[in-house]
Amino acid sequence: MLLSNAWDRTQRIRALEQFHLDEIEFHDRHEMVVSSLERGKITLDEYLDRTVFYRPRPFSRDVFKEFMCSLSHPDEAALRLARSIAASGRYLLSTINNESKDLNAYRIQTFGLHDIFSLFVSSCYVGLRKPEPAIYKLALEITDRQPEECVFIDDRPLNLDTARRLGMQTIEMKDAGQLSSALQELGVAG
Repeated sequence: MLLSNAWDRTQRIRALEQFHLDEIEFHDRHEMVVSSLERGKITLDEYLDRTVFYRPRPFSRDVFKEFMCSLSHPDEAALRLARSIAASGRYLLSTINNESKDLNAYRIQTFGLHDIFSLFVSSCYVGLRKPEPAIYKLALEITDRQPEECVFIDDRPLNLDTARRLGMQTIEMKDAGQLSSALQELGVAG
């Protein structure tokens, strides 16, 4: 919610356009291996071997990876809000995300997310993905929190449904202003 998605549909379409890849062929290949990529079962290079570089290309793997990383952009207002909440020292901030190891590490480092979050429950490390209930339960176990103590924020209703069913409070994020208001209604302030 603090950054654009890492390698979501919008980002993939931009890559297809930039590198003139066949959309149907790429998406068929992507769907077959994305779960393995995000669960940490294959590396980004293995994913690219299966989706892009299974045949010669007029561009290099490094150029393609750089483009993938360039698609990550901060939501400056949301980052300011998260930094303010983290700086208050009153809350444990952790994140649950579906990302490959390479993109996850790049985003944490590039955008200084270690300054905000104490814990990263990333699919690439735990082998589970949202909206699977097990990834939420694992985050609760690791943080030693009860569901009702937690506020889960996401922009996808399906991810929110799972958290809500487990007893967490949820906020569907639309933008930083709306998120700030929704957090204030729950008594969370930076």
